[in-house]
Amino acid sequence: MKQRQHRPADTVIVLDFETSGLSPGMGDRVIEVGAVRVEAGSITGRFQSLMNPGIRVSEFIEDYTGITNRMLQAAPSCRTVMAGFADFINDHHLVAHNASFDQRFLDAECQRIRRRYAGAFACSMLAARRVYPDAPNHKLGTLVAYNRLPTSGTFHRALADAEMTAHLWLGMLRDIRERYGIRHIAFSLMQELTRVPKAAVGRFMRQRG
Repeated sequence: MKQRQHRPADTVIVLDFETSGLSPGMGDRVIEVGAVRVEAGSITGRFQSLMNPGIRVSEFIEDYTGITNRMLQAAPSCRTVMAGFADFINDHHLVAHNASFDQRFLDAECQRIRRRYAGAFACSMLAARRVYPDAPNHKLGTLVAYNRLPTSGTFHRALADAEMTAHLWLGMLRDIRERYGIRHIAFSLMQELTRVPKAAVGRFMRQRG
């Protein structure tokens, strides 16, 4: 099996969570998960489910996401959904927009069901700040419009956001290949890129071209 750090960046799970709040440490829970499996640059699978966290969500969250307490009461439990999602992830590397947020919630929900995941995370928002420094900002919706990427027109629902993030991620990989002549972009290179100072991105990428 290929060493994990050399796996290609175009074979990943791109995920998004809608949550009851900002912090699992403060008791907030995942209320919806959406994810797409990308293999060799093509979307090959999808996972989406509402999740009943056993708590009520605020009116703000209902308005922000369109997910109501009535919808959540009819949804399967977080335990059931997360068990299925852990199987979907398998040992793939993971991508999310503002990944530190999604990683905190994934860690917390996996810990509740005593499951682990083997892949590492990369952040499409941090990568986009290096690849598209001239974008008006680096929110997902702005980057989708800036790059004229496919969109369902729906934001703040998990699967729609995951699919748009996947298109953004694959678009960045295409632009890097064209701009710097890097044929094989390893997942680890994208992780490194997110930590490179913006002024040093060109030199960093040319050294790897």
